[in-house]
Amino acid sequence: MRFDLLTLFPDMCASYLNESIIGRAQEKGILDINIYDIREFTKDKHKRVDDYAYGGGMGMVMQVEPIYNCIKSLENEINAKPYVIYMSPKGRIFNQKVAKELLKFPEIAVLCGHYEGIDQRVIDLCVDDEISIGDFVLTGGELPALALIDCVSRMIPGVLSGEECYEDESIYSGLLEYPHYTRPASFMGIDVPEVLLSGHDKNIKHFRRAEALRITAERRPDLLYKAELTPDDIKILKEIWLKKEGD
Repeated sequence: MRFDLLTLFPDMCASYLNESIIGRAQEKGILDINIYDIREFTKDKHKRVDDYAYGGGMGMVMQVEPIYNCIKSLENEINAKPYVIYMSPKGRIFNQKVAKELLKFPEIAVLCGHYEGIDQRVIDLCVDDEISIGDFVLTGGELPALALIDCVSRMIPGVLSGEECYEDESIYSGLLEYPHYTRPASFMGIDVPEVLLSGHDKNIKHFRRAEALRITAERRPDLLYKAELTPDDIKILKEIWLKKEGD
């Protein structure tokens, strides 16, 4: 899968994308991630890419030409039109479902905005999708873009060691994840739950599922309405709720 990141701060993005799991996936040829400096596509001798907004107002706006030229150069390079995403607070909220939808696109270009945003004509001419990672304000689109690329990449076969690495994780499974423990078995008076030391696979799975249900019910009960629950899950939840009412 190919990702193209269009940004004013390529070094910031490269330092993250070339490390850890994403970096190793690129070395293996599973991911093809390219970073484009939008400043390289301006005709301004000072590499300026922003200007005052028509109609007045505070702040600057990223100009249409450098971004448009960057996207067109990318299209010529790959001889195709990538699926262009603009990271925008006006976009649809990003979640695991959206991430899974994006897996169908072999080539995704992610555009990072700055200042007060980008010229609307870029959106009208080039952008296929606007995505937000939440209702808060950041300095630019780089962090949201990196989060999107990381999230989608983890589901590509071969990026992780196996499907179980992400399918059991929080949110992907529909529930928050169960707690994890490692050595030592006892620390500061807190012991690892005995069932995890038993080696009994069925009991361990039951314990972890029950803990995932308990944590989700306590912290994100809204997720339970969308999760695929089994009759055993419902039984466990009833026990949790009855215990809570008893307390």
